[in-house]
Amino acid sequence: MSCPICGNETAKTYRPFCSRRCADLDLAKWLKGDYAVPSRDPQDIEEAFEAAERAALRGDDDQTKH
Repeated sequence: MSCPICGNETAKTYRPFCSRRCADLDLAKWLKGDYAVPSRDPQDIEEAFEAAERAALRGDDDQTKH
């Protein structure tokens, strides 16, 4: 089995990863929200739209931070 992050052989201690580094990189992806399952639920879409509108009104978008 190969490490899903770097492709090296896995280590028993960190399985399915090869090292603590790759395990930590994977955890960071989870915490940043890089792993997500897309939803087609209209309620989820509406909630996301409303959250984006609130953020824009507060000036939380990247364009206002420059």
